[in-house]
Amino acid sequence: MNYADIKQYDVANGPGIRISLFVSGCTHHCKGCFNKEAWDFGYGMPFTEQTIEKVLAYMEPSYIKGLTLLGGEPMEPQNQPSVLALLRRVKQSYPEKSVWMFSGYDFERDILGRMLSEIPETKELLSYLEVLVDGRFIEELKSLSLRFKGSSNQRTILVQESLAAGSIVLYDLDN
Repeated sequence: MNYADIKQYDVANGPGIRISLFVSGCTHHCKGCFNKEAWDFGYGMPFTEQTIEKVLAYMEPSYIKGLTLLGGEPMEPQNQPSVLALLRRVKQSYPEKSVWMFSGYDFERDILGRMLSEIPETKELLSYLEVLVDGRFIEELKSLSLRFKGSSNQRTILVQESLAAGSIVLYDLDN
């Protein structure tokens, strides 16, 4: 996997000050995407053990609330092994910090309905996520008033609560 960027201090992609990793590679190609360069799986720099160490070091300060994964597309099948390797280390080192992910894939249809049975890494990867913002970006539904998402079709899902309930539990952004 390659990655496009690491933001050491990000306040736009989840609550609090976060580390954000922008992975490379996306097959959605949403009209109006803010990060078209990251559609290319070869874009950016190789994701290595040194990259994981850099993310872990950035996460050390107590004021860092967590890690956000976006892209590109972190849930692309070819990205999942590297994303999983990172999340294992993050949760081992910082179990109290939250992990958010932005994905153009639909949680029920694509991730639970297909990836869970077809991609070996998906189940464990999901076990490390607190929140998933799902759904393709739709330019016609774009709204600057939305918190932590780009278009009104996207949902902010509490992953563990949704898996336990067997239905979608949304994150309350007002609390």
